[in-house]
Amino acid sequence: MRIENHPILTFPERKRVPFSFDGREIEGREGEPIAAALLAAGVRVFSYSPKYHRPRGFFCAVGRCASCLMEVNGAANVRICVTPLEEGMKVRTQRRAEKLK
Repeated sequence: MRIENHPILTFPERKRVPFSFDGREIEGREGEPIAAALLAAGVRVFSYSPKYHRPRGFFCAVGRCASCLMEVNGAANVRICVTPLEEGMKVRTQRRAEKLK
């Protein structure tokens, strides 16, 4: 689920790094958005709507909405569509958004 070849864009080769998602070890490419690594690993649900608890997936990809809020290394409400992946990160699904401080 990763675009490797594109007629216009080029994608530089990046170091493959391990990280965990909800306790499961997966692999992504260092520096890519966490959301891209999760999509490439087959993860489609990033959060759940507050009222009806419906699954939410990748939406705006620019950090403006709340569809990709997750807990990263213990910090709540991290927008994973704009947060670069680093080796050893611990990413967890938030069942509901924490109050923003």
